[in-house]
Amino acid sequence: MNWDQVEGNWEQFKGKAQRQWGKLTDDDLSVVKGNRQELAGRIQERYGKGKEEAEREIDDWLARNDQAG
Repeated sequence: MNWDQVEGNWEQFKGKAQRQWGKLTDDDLSVVKGNRQELAGRIQERYGKGKEEAEREIDDWLARNDQAG
């Protein structure tokens, strides 16, 4: 799965993102609107992670969602 698919179907993926990163609020996810950099920034902010770690988590999340169908 590529990020364009997530971005184009953000409303569908928003719940999955919230389950993955429970500290992200509905407001956070509304601001993200499918923007990968914005999501990474919110993960960094809420979890105190570095940019590379946040990006790696997003890549892992994408891979798992791809396998899930």
